Amino acid sequence: MLEPANTWTQELDFPSRLLESGSNDYELYEEDGEFVLSVELPGFDPEEITASWNDGMLNVAGEHEDENRGTRRTYHRRFRFPKAIDEDGITAEYQNGILTVRLPVTVENAVSGTEIEIES
Repeated sequence: MLEPANTWTQELDFPSRLLESGSNDYELYEEDGEFVLSVELPGFDPEEITASWNDGMLNVAGEHEDENRGTRRTYHRRFRFPKAIDEDGITAEYQNGILTVRLPVTVENAVSGTEIEIES
């Protein structure tokens, strides 16, 4: 009989979400002509977080060293956007452990495409 893949993590008392491939540490939605990205980064100081925009991709990274515990935490995630973004209008704010990045959509340069017919 095959055991579930996460049985060994339960035996070691690891939180199973640490090893999951999908993560719910962010929320991304579009409203009022802009994308809003909220990323949970508790325990980081604002100067330990970087956000950069390059060729349609937003990079969010953080690195926190706790000298008292001798630990280091890192975070890195990339987000690609399906529409053209006004690079000069991007803003970021970090409050209460949450980084919020607002990316205004450039309407006249919105990425368009061709609808693909789905056959059944």
